[in-house]
Amino acid sequence: MITEFESLVDALRHLKQKGYTIDLQITGDHLKCTTSGTRLDPEDCTVDHVYRFERKSNPADSSVLYAISADSKDIKGVLVSAYGAYSEPMKEKMINLLKMDHH
Repeated sequence: MITEFESLVDALRHLKQKGYTIDLQITGDHLKCTTSGTRLDPEDCTVDHVYRFERKSNPADSSVLYAISADSKDIKGVLVSAYGAYSEPMKEKMINLLKMDHH
């Protein structure tokens, strides 16, 4: 299995081939499917893979790609999130779901 990617685009392409086809976004204390509006509570989700990307020209412009599944809703999706100064405000349940040190 590939664990390193040259770019965010390469990682997204790989995950799409693996069935992670839904775009997710953080909305306060839950995730939302951008196309259907389906709400996913953190306790129903599993972070399957995490990839971190830093731009060499500007390390402050960095992002994290999460491959997330919610088996109870038959959903596999991706969440692209900034980290550092540009990260989204999150509730504690979301922070616990997306912690990088437990993967």
